[in-house]
Amino acid sequence: MTSRARTAILISGRGSNMLAIARAAQDPEWPADVVLVAANKAKAAGLEAARAMGIEAIALPHRDYPSREAFDMALSAALKARGIELVVLAGFMRILTPAFIRDWEGRIVNIHPSLLPKYQGLDTHARAIEAGDAEAGCTVHLVTEKLDDGPILAQARVPILPDDTPDSLSGRVLAEEHRIYPPAVAALAARLVAARAA
Repeated sequence: MTSRARTAILISGRGSNMLAIARAAQDPEWPADVVLVAANKAKAAGLEAARAMGIEAIALPHRDYPSREAFDMALSAALKARGIELVVLAGFMRILTPAFIRDWEGRIVNIHPSLLPKYQGLDTHARAIEAGDAEAGCTVHLVTEKLDDGPILAQARVPILPDDTPDSLSGRVLAEEHRIYPPAVAALAARLVAARAA
């Protein structure tokens, strides 16, 4: 085994957070080595972007599987076949089954576009604006069986401006996601590598 954690990034679309992490991982001293990008949609734009960076990229269209459990089993098998140690969710729009999460417990991380525990689930920016909140943001957290509820690893705060729309707020929050997600992934990867070496 190398001194870097073999890392897979799961996406469903363009993969902008994936690209931020993959670019950071180009530094050979970085503790995570992105060896796989996997998507649940064959046309996810991030797959070609990953291939252009020399990263193996595969599609496992979830509609090809008879159940959520069958899809998650196939996904987990693909990760294990490649010796993956760390799973990073980056705009992966699937709720993973408890069995999958147990398989990767402590080794799966997500970024969510709200200041958790506020606004778990979808439409986070619209909900924050409608509530009259002064700020929004994003949260990096470990994934557990409860949706958007695992231990928090990092957060960034963004003021909500008087004329903000969900789209304008989303753009500013996304810039913060790109800033905080790579170092949070690196910190978790370093812990996994240290535990493996112990």
